[in-house]
Amino acid sequence: MRISIFGTGYVGLVTGACLAEVGNHVICMDIDQTKVDALNRGEIPIFEPGLEGLVQRNHAAGRLQFSTDAVETTHHGEILFIAVGTPSDEDGSADLRAVLSVARTLGRELAESQLVVTKSTVPVGTAAKVRSALSESTTGKFTPRVASNPEFLKEGAAVKDFMTPDRIIIGVDDEKSESQLRHLYAPFNRNREKIFSMDIASAELTKYAANAMLATKISFMNELANIAERVGADIERVRIGIGSDPRIGYHFIYPGVGYGGSCFPKDVRALARTSVAHGHQPRILEAVETVNQKQKQRLFEKINLHFGHELAGRTLALWGLAFKPETDDMREAPARVLMEALWQAGAKVQAFDPKAMPETRRIYGERDDLALVDDPYHALEGADALVVITEWKAFWSPDFDRIKTLLSEPVIFDGRNIYDPRDLSELGFKHEGIGRRTSAPATPNQRGKASAAT
Repeated sequence: MRISIFGTGYVGLVTGACLAEVGNHVICMDIDQTKVDALNRGEIPIFEPGLEGLVQRNHAAGRLQFSTDAVETTHHGEILFIAVGTPSDEDGSADLRAVLSVARTLGRELAESQLVVTKSTVPVGTAAKVRSALSESTTGKFTPRVASNPEFLKEGAAVKDFMTPDRIIIGVDDEKSESQLRHLYAPFNRNREKIFSMDIASAELTKYAANAMLATKISFMNELANIAERVGADIERVRIGIGSDPRIGYHFIYPGVGYGGSCFPKDVRALARTSVAHGHQPRILEAVETVNQKQKQRLFEKINLHFGHELAGRTLALWGLAFKPETDDMREAPARVLMEALWQAGAKVQAFDPKAMPETRRIYGERDDLALVDDPYHALEGADALVVITEWKAFWSPDFDRIKTLLSEPVIFDGRNIYDPRDLSELGFKHEGIGRRTSAPATPNQRGKASAAT
């Protein structure tokens, strides 16, 4: 099929490359000439495992093109995807200006046979606004066909998620549109039925509902971790205990320093704003956002308390800057909240991240209180403590003897609970996790073993 995608951001680029991989002829359009030129040279503006090779291979094969020509791109596609950004507006609602601008552009060249699909994450009612914007430009010659096809891509696993999806949501209001989208996604729907067809409003809400549910699980576990610290429980044992219940499961119940990225924060806010606009106070969503914002401050609170509220002149080593592993995305990353708080308190940061340091440098520029180093152990040299804030695999089994030698003080603030506090205690470290106990009480079975040994 001939596919046109408007927007070469995270969603548009992954969608275009993956659709080209199964044989479609795809043109991705963007207004940024510099970005398009780079993509045509095979240069990828983001880090996403597997994406660079996918783009380069399909571009070389002629199945994937990049253009700034909106007219050519519109005429090309049987299906036209709108995949531009929908950032949070000042009031928390989704900013739809880019989406509707593309729709008006499409309307001037749209043919009756073409289908326009919103791929961007958009609130309920957006498809109707897109149809209206299209109709303004088509001047009543025909009623444009519009559908919703929200993405469910995890950063760090987006290519895999697209190529082997657990569900494909399509929101349609006519049989022809449904048939076209089922045909497009047939290669991804072979081993079992993954396509769920529904009305457009339900499809739009499904995307927000999924992200809000996952964000809720994260904030709930962070709330429990804060309770655990106060009552003397170990959240890791609690996590294992509740996760064994299949109704709860283990996904997204790892406490930490809060969620970030381009999806959860803005989607929770946008859904809450949509709810308010329709006369309903979304108290759970408001709590999820509030807990998350407070959780991003937990590491600073622990660090500040440990050093007696005297951080001026101290140096903290940070392992991890991206909001999660396998990405270079710094949008709403907890590391940003921590660094800015440390700088405000007069401390210096020495940081390492496998992928996100160029983005960090782009955001903050060169500054005296930030050193981005090329090796995780270099970040420790002369530092007063180590702070782990992104759980990259490279940080899971470090050389603790070397860490102890390089740090001015053997203390680790473990924002992702990747280390066992009892193991670190035996090695002579002070460990500060999220909801962890340094020495948990022995279980009855452990007490029995101790008695038998004596």
